Amino acid sequence: QVQLVDSGGGLVQAGDSLRLSCAGSERTFSNYAIGWFRQAPGKEREFVAAISWSGKRTLYNDSVKGRFTISRENAKNTAYLQMNSLKPEDTAVYYCAADENAILLHSRGYEYEYWGQGTQVTVSS
Repeated sequence: QVQLVDSGGGLVQAGDSLRLSCAGSERTFSNYAIGWFRQAPGKEREFVAAISWSGKRTLYNDSVKGRFTISRENAKNTAYLQMNSLKPEDTAVYYCAADENAILLHSRGYEYEYWGQGTQVTVSS
């Protein structure tokens, strides 16, 4: 069982960048595919991006393609979400999640077994 800690959120202006981190508690972090999701007030949780255990495969929501980049460093038990050209509509609580022994990358939250506590991202116009 892995525990995840999200960090890196904050208040920024439109056009700025942020990098979120997702730190895992286990040396077996590399066994997990990692996904990032977000939830804005009054809205349903939304898939943002996912990365395979090796880092070789990625999947993005169309709304963030070209602006966000997901990556990971298994030696540091950490995954990242680099967010560039932020927009006010990116404002949400961002959560990382882990899918154990995943063969496919998933965009549906129920496919992920473990979740971080979330980190707030606020983008002002």
